[in-house]
This record gives sequence, structure tokens and C-alpha cells, in this order.
Amino acid sequence: MQDTPSAESNPSSPQNIPVSQLKLGMYVLSITTGNKNITIKSEGYISKAESIVRLIQSGVTRVVIDPTKTKRPENKPPTVEPPTEIKQEKIKKNNVSLDQEMKKASKLYREAKELQQRIINDLTKEKTIKIKDVQESTDAIVDSIFRNQDALSCMSRLRLKNDYLIEHALNVSILMTIFCKHLGIEKTLIEQIALGAFLHDIGKVLVPDHILSKSGKYTEDEFEEMKKHVSLGVKILEDTPDISHVVMSMVKEHHERLNGQGYPYQLADEAISKYGRMIAIVDSYDAMTAERIYKSSMHPIQAFKNLMKEAPNSYDKELVNQFVQCLGLYPVGTLVKLSSGKLGLISQVNKSKPLQPFVRIFYNTRLNQAIAMKEIDLSKPKNNDQIDCCIKPEEFNINLLGFFKAAFLE
Repeated sequence: MQDTPSAESNPSSPQNIPVSQLKLGMYVLSITTGNKNITIKSEGYISKAESIVRLIQSGVTRVVIDPTKTKRPENKPPTVEPPTEIKQEKIKKNNVSLDQEMKKASKLYREAKELQQRIINDLTKEKTIKIKDVQESTDAIVDSIFRNQDALSCMSRLRLKNDYLIEHALNVSILMTIFCKHLGIEKTLIEQIALGAFLHDIGKVLVPDHILSKSGKYTEDEFEEMKKHVSLGVKILEDTPDISHVVMSMVKEHHERLNGQGYPYQLADEAISKYGRMIAIVDSYDAMTAERIYKSSMHPIQAFKNLMKEAPNSYDKELVNQFVQCLGLYPVGTLVKLSSGKLGLISQVNKSKPLQPFVRIFYNTRLNQAIAMKEIDLSKPKNNDQIDCCIKPEEFNINLLGFFKAAFLE
């Protein structure tokens, strides 16, 4: 994008200015991010100083304003210094126990799935989204994760094969929030990121159903049709009021890759925002660990290995490492078999000893029967049990959902 004439030469023409010169009351026509002058539609007034900070944090370098629409603020605006890094917020330890938060998290998860279904129905009929309802839902998810992130992390591990489209968007929102919290991103920005993650695949609603639900491998033409879900999602959100640049970036960039081999814009390196890089990792991880009609799910450890193998060519290596640290080698909710033959669910990670988390055991494979529910800390010296492997419920023909409810909800 070429710079427009300066204010001195033509004060009524659009002006291309550095984002650091942005003031309250200015009317933004478009923005430029990264080093490759990628212009993104994001039109509207700057009414809060926080909006300027968010633009800078999102990698925006320049903005085009319409000086004829500039409003004079009632009060002198506060000085906003461009941050060199995202503000680090001190993250408190869990405010409540896993058991206390689990029932709230279960209700939030159920209601968020119902909301996703309503969004799908509304888009099919009217091509519109009630964004206020979505923001309220994702804000509640963020609040839950700040109280105790393990509760919703557990919920995200209970997958239904036929609910992939609905659960995937919700799980990516949960995982992105946990990831952001781990990185120390401020909560108000996390709320926008959680919203963007929840909506990142919204364009798939408009992809023909015979392609979306196909159980076999796509033909080249079908894959090209599937890839259109990104631009379809962008169009939906461009027509939706009050959508931030952070949300739009995540929807646009979740299939982009650092080597330029992603889609649909073939962005590379610094042209991809930090949040685009993060959601690319989380989106891929959740897809790999999901049980789907046409493929079996992958254990978290294998998914981590795949992500690390593809970094730094496709994924940001440092962010992949941080994501693995964030979830732990055995994420909360993972079903494991211990060396004693007992089965259990990971209930808490151990940051200092990642191979020795807390496990809630409930089944003995050697006796082929349920046992009294009990939580054990594998790092305790007196404990001789260790994790043998990750497993799937069908391997032992157990009702994981039933045991999960008994372990955490009853």
C-alpha cells in the first residue's frame, strides 16, 4: 500500500500514518500489519486508548485515517506508549479447586455447544451472528479458566465423534485461553482471542455439507472448496458489527504457515501475527487429537511430536515449546494406564516433574472391574506406580463419560 498525501498537502485526503500517531477520535479506514504491507479492512472510530494498545500488540504498523471524520475528544486523552512486548499480567494460582469448578465448567461447556448450534442455524437461515451472545459465552470461559483451568481442560478431552465441528471451535477457544494465560497475556486481550478462536472456523457452516461430512479423502477440487471456509468466515465477520482486528486476524490466518505453504493468502514469517501463529498450533493440535468419522484420534504426546517436527518451517518453534509446557506432556483429562494396570484420568499436571502428574484412578485392567475412585500423586516417593501409556476408552470397552462424571461431577 502506498503512503497517501500528508495532511499539509491535502488535509481532506486519507492519510497513512504510523500507528504510534493514532489518537482518540480518529476514524480508521484500514490497517497494515507485518513487514509486507498487508492491508486488512477494519473501519471505525478509535474511542478508547485500549484500542490503540491492542492494535500495536497485534502487530499493526500503520493505519489509514479519514481526517474529515475525526472527532474532538471531550477530555484530553491519556498518553499511550507503544508497548515493546505484550503486557505481562501476574497470573494467580487457581482460586478454586478442580472439584469446585468442574460443575460450573460442565454447564459452560454444554451451553457453549448449544450456542454453536444456534449460530450454525442462524447462519444457514440469515447469514448473521449475534456477537453479543458469543462474547458473553467466551468471557465466561475465560473467567472459568482463570479460576481453575483444569476444569475446562478436562471437558475439552471428552469428544463426541459426530460433534466435531461444534466441539472443535469450542475446544480451540479453551486451549487458546489456557495458552494465553500461560504466556501472561492480559485478560482483556485474552477475551478477544477467545472470541476469535470460537469463531475461527465459522465459514465451514457455508461449505457444502457433502464436502464437510465426507468420510474419505478429499479430491483436489473438494479440498479447494473446503479451503474457501476461511474467506467465507472473513465475509461473515466483515458484515458483523463490533469485530476487532484480533478476531479477524485469527480467522484469516489460522491455516497460514511460516514457510508460506498455508492458505488462503500464502502469508509467511512476520506477515503472520502472533495470534495467527498461536491458533495455527492450537487448531492443528485439537484436530489431531480429535476422534473423527474418517480418522482415529492421536494421543497428545504424538500430536506434540508432530508439531515439533513441523517447527520452525510451518509452526513457530518457540510458541510450540511454550504450548507443550503449557499443557504438559500428559494434559489434564488424558486417559492413562499405569504400570500397576490401573486406569485413570490426569487430574493435575506437575510442572516440576511432567512425567509424574496427579491421576484419578477408577479401573483395574488386571481384574477387569471398576475400583474405588482415588487420586494419587505419582511424584510422591512412597508411590511406586508410574504411567505406562496413554489409552483410548474402546481399548478396554469402558464408559469413559460415566467414569468422568463419577470422578469429577458427582
